[in-house]
Formats: sequence, C-alpha cells, structure tokens
Amino acid sequence: MSELKQRLTEEMKAAMKAGDKARLGVVRSMLAAIKQVEVDSQKQLSDEEIIAVLDKQVKQRRDSIQQYADAGREDLAEQERYEMTVIQEFLPQPLSDEEIAALIDEAIAETGAAGMQDMGKVMGVLKPKMQGRADMGEVSKRVRARLVG
Repeated sequence: MSELKQRLTEEMKAAMKAGDKARLGVVRSMLAAIKQVEVDSQKQLSDEEIIAVLDKQVKQRRDSIQQYADAGREDLAEQERYEMTVIQEFLPQPLSDEEIAALIDEAIAETGAAGMQDMGKVMGVLKPKMQGRADMGEVSKRVRARLVG
C-alpha cells in the first residue's frame, strides 16, 4: 500500500474515533475515488497517481464552489470549501507564484518553445512537476500569456 493511501486510512480511523462525521465523509470519498481508479486500471496506485486523483477532486470542488456561489447557495459552497481544504491537507505543499514562474521559464527554455504551437510541449514538461501543487488551469493561462506575449 502506498504511503499516502496508508495515511488516508489512518486519518479515516482517527476521524471515526473522534466522531468527526464531516471529515470522515471527505476522507472516505477520497479513498473511494482512489479505489475506483485502482479497480478501473486493475493496479495499485503509486503516491504520484494518488496525488493526481486528489488533485482532480480539488478541481471538482473548485468548479462546484463557483457554480454554487453563482446560484446563491452559499451553504453548499461552504461545504465544498471545507471538503477542498481537507483534501489539500494530503497534497504536497503548493508552489509559490515565484516557483511557478521559474518552472515555466525552465520548461520554455527546455522545450525551446517559440509560440502557441509549442504549448503542449511546455505543459507536458510542467504537469509532472506541478501536479497537486498548483492549479493547472492557472498555470496554463500563464504559459499561454508567456508564449503569446
């Protein structure tokens, strides 16, 4: 069992003992998402693959928060925010703006990117380095801005 999955299992037990139903629900949903991917791929996931699953869950929560806020359902948006903060506890430390800018510069230099046609190459280099540590949608916007301007 991967280290991260073990940590999630321990966290689930701790939430059960503490009677923290809200946290328990979030941890169980993370473990269920991981289990679903393992069943679909018929293999045990590595920590990097689990981070990708959790990163996807954070992105889903971010989208839901936006939709609930637009619909005036602040109560549901608040629940999604709580779930997102719990999930983020299990992801690596987020990158700072300076670190993101440096990694983008490095990737552009490494790929020799000259314009928008090279966007895929640059993102291909950045994704494994930033997965779970930065909002890839925002990174994509920053790369596009650098390649265009």
